[in-house]
Amino acid sequence: MATKPVPASTSANAASEKSACGLPSHVAIDMAKTPVQRSDAEWQALLTPLQFKVARKQGTEPPFQNAFWDHHADGVYFSGCSDTPLFDSRDKFESGTGWPSFTKPIEPAFVAEHVDVSYGRRRVEVHCAVDGAHLGHVFPDGPRAQGGLRYCINSASLRFVPRAEYEAWTEVFTARKPK
Repeated sequence: MATKPVPASTSANAASEKSACGLPSHVAIDMAKTPVQRSDAEWQALLTPLQFKVARKQGTEPPFQNAFWDHHADGVYFSGCSDTPLFDSRDKFESGTGWPSFTKPIEPAFVAEHVDVSYGRRRVEVHCAVDGAHLGHVFPDGPRAQGGLRYCINSASLRFVPRAEYEAWTEVFTARKPK
């Protein structure tokens, strides 16, 4: 069931202030450490302008106006920049923020974290460790029963794969691995 946007007058932030998720990140990510390497021109050819702005230039998309904030299908969310599974729909929850929120990554090694102190706030920026795509931020205000974390992720950085397609993908991927 979809949550409705909280009117600015009742939100925790002042009406003119953006939520912590709604601010772009200014973390310097060492892209030389990511296995997937492409130039800005190559990324621009592969991604939409919004995907490029968010995933490659650490921007953010508007809340409640993105593809996955109110998405409830069963499956796995991959990085929009590589074949890297990042979040399972079973770990998605309604945070009321307007962005897709997850309690944990599918594989912690695939999601790297960096402290972001821009805008006078301390936030933990998360990005795909495989391709360097900016995903969003992680906050300590998630459901306590699931570990207390809220991965607030931009839809523009994700690609959804239905469960049956994901399971077929994992079978092919596993079959290709050397034994």
